[in-house]
Amino acid sequence: QIHQKYTARKDTQHQFNARESDWGFTSFMPLSELYDPSRGYLVNDTVVVEAEVAVRKMIDYWTYDSKKETGYVGLKNQGATCYMNSLLQTLYHIPYFRKAVYHMPTTENDMPSGSIPLALQSLFYKLQYSDNSVATKELTKSFGWDTYDSFMQHDVQELNRVLCEKLEDKMKGTVVEGTIEQLFEGHHINYIECINVDYKSNRKESFYDLQLDVKGCRDVYASFDKYVEVERLEGDNKYQAEQHGLQDARKGVLFLDFPPVLQLQLKRFEYDYMRDTMVKINDRYEFPLQLDLDKDDGKYLTPDADRSIRNLYTLHSVLVHSGGVHGGHYYAFIRPTLSDQWYKFDDERVTKEDTKKALEEQYGGEEELPQVNPGFNNTPFKFTKYSNAYMLVYIRESDKEKIMCNVDEKDIAEHLRIRLKKEQEEKEHKKKEKAEAHLYTIIKVARDEDLKEQIGKNIYFDLVDHEKVRNFRIQKQLPFNSFKEEVAKEYGIPVQSQRFWLWAKRQNHTYRPNRPLAPHEEAQSVGQLREVSNKAHNAELKLFLEVELGLDLRPIRPPEKSKEDILLFFKLYNPEKEELRFVGRLFVKALGKPSDILTKLNEMAGFSPNEEIELYEEIKFEPNVMCEHIDKKLSFRSSQLEDGDIISFQKPSIPGGDTQVRYKDVPSFLEYVHNRQVVHFRCLEKPKEEEFCLELSKLHTYDDVVERVARQLGLDDPSKVRLTSHNCYSQQPKPQPIRYRGVEHLLDMLVHYNQTSDILYYEVLDIPLPELQCLKTLKVAFHHATKDEVVIHSIRLSKNSTISDVITDLKTKGRTIQS
Repeated sequence: QIHQKYTARKDTQHQFNARESDWGFTSFMPLSELYDPSRGYLVNDTVVVEAEVAVRKMIDYWTYDSKKETGYVGLKNQGATCYMNSLLQTLYHIPYFRKAVYHMPTTENDMPSGSIPLALQSLFYKLQYSDNSVATKELTKSFGWDTYDSFMQHDVQELNRVLCEKLEDKMKGTVVEGTIEQLFEGHHINYIECINVDYKSNRKESFYDLQLDVKGCRDVYASFDKYVEVERLEGDNKYQAEQHGLQDARKGVLFLDFPPVLQLQLKRFEYDYMRDTMVKINDRYEFPLQLDLDKDDGKYLTPDADRSIRNLYTLHSVLVHSGGVHGGHYYAFIRPTLSDQWYKFDDERVTKEDTKKALEEQYGGEEELPQVNPGFNNTPFKFTKYSNAYMLVYIRESDKEKIMCNVDEKDIAEHLRIRLKKEQEEKEHKKKEKAEAHLYTIIKVARDEDLKEQIGKNIYFDLVDHEKVRNFRIQKQLPFNSFKEEVAKEYGIPVQSQRFWLWAKRQNHTYRPNRPLAPHEEAQSVGQLREVSNKAHNAELKLFLEVELGLDLRPIRPPEKSKEDILLFFKLYNPEKEELRFVGRLFVKALGKPSDILTKLNEMAGFSPNEEIELYEEIKFEPNVMCEHIDKKLSFRSSQLEDGDIISFQKPSIPGGDTQVRYKDVPSFLEYVHNRQVVHFRCLEKPKEEEFCLELSKLHTYDDVVERVARQLGLDDPSKVRLTSHNCYSQQPKPQPIRYRGVEHLLDMLVHYNQTSDILYYEVLDIPLPELQCLKTLKVAFHHATKDEVVIHSIRLSKNSTISDVITDLKTKGRTIQS
């Protein structure tokens, strides 16, 4: 917004629709640049983003049914997982591989999110038998990915290798041991052969996939020619042969055998050294439907290769990348039965496609637009095709029957079938509940028991966490009195002994029981009551169930409540134990005084009848705690107490008493609870592993925090501790550590762009941080006069250092400097 030259722009094209919204750039620009005031991207907390959008009429993909149209279902996209989806669909449609995955031993006690084999079994089962697109979250969790990882485009080849290695390891010692090798493993020989002496060196290596050059190659055969191309080692590049010294030699690769399933990775992405960046190769590159690797008398094979095996392959799948080097979309064209019919697997959508679409249109290169005025001497307009193949999967003809085998339910473990059918039933049940949701409402009922259970454990402010109380799902047309009968069955409390209070959210954002339901309200339907009484929060109805107990501890009818009666709730604070708990509720008269109920409060607390106690009203806790002392001589009305208010009481603190307490009264204790923060510390070198936790205050200063960390680590000097904040979006340490006393409070260390973390990273330095911050890092390139070699040294010196200091430091690193 300051200067046009700083505009960051990236170009790509994509056809969006309601179900396919994932498209973009995995990395657009560094956040440090975005927040750099001198660049002017962010002005007055506003950044300007511009996108060109053209709206076109499209097919209604919402109504498209992949299963009905093709017999196959797609995979849901987790954000940027289309590359993974295309690979998974390819592996799934290799039936022998699918059968082996089904036969891997798993148990009913395994969890899919923690077991790659079970997660893959579950995914394949759903792809085979589900009518709708399948989610991949359990599988990515089993990889150890969090949400952020799902939005990062990983390398497909690396993912393929890691997945196969994991499965290969899990298959050891089972009936399917060796399946991965049998399907995907081939071997080649790296050889060096001397020209003038009788010496040859061979090294056998295995491969699961082959990386083929695209640049400078017109097709797959040209890539294989380049792969086995002989390199001459001569001149300054002679080969050091054992016992023969430096010799002229030939160096190359020949294949010993190819696997039944041949995976070819096309090198569409390369590093351009001239431009110092990654680029995508969009050149035209052809691949045949039938691939003959025995051509020209087996020129790709070693002389001792088994020539009885016919290396004739048929194309099974084409994985496509559409877009530029910075981002894009992935999908796959697959022939599931190796017939003439191709299918496009594009995340959730599967469509039938013709051979031309799957092959020729994925060659890449340039396309010429048809001329607008034929016959005129117009220069044709050509444009680069950004959609092209990046991975090919071929299946050997002689192994076709074995690999394209039949896979049915008997191949799937019984516990897996039971588990997945149960999951499907639960899914259908939830779907039905969702469809009928408009007919029901949720009633949340809190009781004294909930207050006793939660106060002092889960919550300290207010009375109850409504997310942790009993929920009733009730039809809206049901009379409220019928709901009371449900409560009677659930709790064993007679209908006549129940009295319900409505909760209200006050202006200070606290929740309090506001008033009891009137008889005419209880005669209404549940839906009417919800709409009338709780308009601001009508998604659910929150009630407090007031129950009175007789001498025999059985429920009795609650006493009539007059306008002068106020329902108050009481908490007891113990400074020595730092404990706050709910002790009960009382009706008091508005004109009565707290001094009238002291005996009753002492009885509730288990104190002697005449014990002196102090009373405090809990008013609010956000954004700051407000808890005020109550004058026992003023009436409840004069103290502005009303229904639902909370009074905390305690024995008075004794100045200079025998027992030292940290928080002497209710306000100071609530202030502590409000600001306390459990912080999880991780070593910066191991950012995924938690080392220890400390309970701190958000108001702790920088010095307080590093002092506590140093004490935990057993360090004498806290200034040698350096802390780094947590990035809530990447789930990684921030690139820059916290400067010495660079923040005022712990809260400043934990906040990251309006999100609060509970993680900090630490490192122990050799020298105090203030001293380290005064040093300057230099990169010194040491050039050798007689050799074509450059050595880079990083050295740290004081900002006041001289060139002599630099030379001294280099000498300590073994460098000979004469002048």
